[in-house]
Amino acid sequence: MPEYDALLLVSFGGPEGHDDVLPFLRRVTAGRGVPDERLAVVAEHYHHFGGVSPINGQNRELLSALDAELRRRGHRLPVYWGNRNWHPLLADEVARMRDDGVGRALALVTSAFGSFSGCRQYLGDIDRARAEVGPGAPVIDKLGLFWDRPGFLDTVADATAAALARIEPTGRGPVALVFSAHSIPRSMAAVSPYESQLRAAARSVAARVGEALPWELVWQSRSGPPSVPWLEPDIGDHLRALAQAGTTSVVVVPIGFVSDHVEVLWDLDTEAAAIAEEVGIDLVRAATVGTSPRFVASLADMVEEAVVGDGPVPCVAGCCVVEDR
Repeated sequence: MPEYDALLLVSFGGPEGHDDVLPFLRRVTAGRGVPDERLAVVAEHYHHFGGVSPINGQNRELLSALDAELRRRGHRLPVYWGNRNWHPLLADEVARMRDDGVGRALALVTSAFGSFSGCRQYLGDIDRARAEVGPGAPVIDKLGLFWDRPGFLDTVADATAAALARIEPTGRGPVALVFSAHSIPRSMAAVSPYESQLRAAARSVAARVGEALPWELVWQSRSGPPSVPWLEPDIGDHLRALAQAGTTSVVVVPIGFVSDHVEVLWDLDTEAAAIAEEVGIDLVRAATVGTSPRFVASLADMVEEAVVGDGPVPCVAGCCVVEDR
């Protein structure tokens, strides 16, 4: 088994001030021909929160918590953090690892489910970063997905139960669970396990909660031209349909996200909440897993399994691919 001498947290990245927002969005959409006028509309979501996406701060907290948990177990791996789209950029961090003498590292990506953008693209990001750094760049093995790890599912279930407890019990009418994740084009969904993994995870969480409530998996944050079909139903459309069916209370569970970044704060806490108020639904949003001790321990388990050599083989090229349905 390979010996690892560092851990690299890999994530999406986000702006940390008003001046970062447009350069960040240009980087995210590079090569897609998205005009600045369109980006300016999306930029307002970030400016609403002071131009700061919480994702970077949350990743700092996650890395600190994971480092502490690994040290508690006796694993003193240096920890690094690099992003796909904003500072600290992945290539810069790989260069720092090389300069620090790291020979082989494990990469933990902050995406639980298998899709092109959530898994295979990160493998490409890592390869490009190593190529950019050149000779001496450390070998980097990406850890597998964690959507089905008990520590992840149990944490989501705990957050769901806590959200249910916040619904006013007096006169409580029909309640529904709504599991939400980032929509992707149907053409991409057809060749990845993304939708099936999310549906299986939602089913498992609903069973853990144990209230036999109706639930549905819905989608949010779609982008791109309307002519391209994406996964549906959209959360806003689903909330309207629930209201017409007589549902009075909804717990929204952002199962596709591990932290409260802008797509949670804006698309759920702002837009979906406004729709719920408009149609007369009491909406409570469950917390993301964040730095919950149980979730952090589950991630530490994955790292530990790889370090001691009794865990699953890390992700490789061609993972997260299924035959076209």
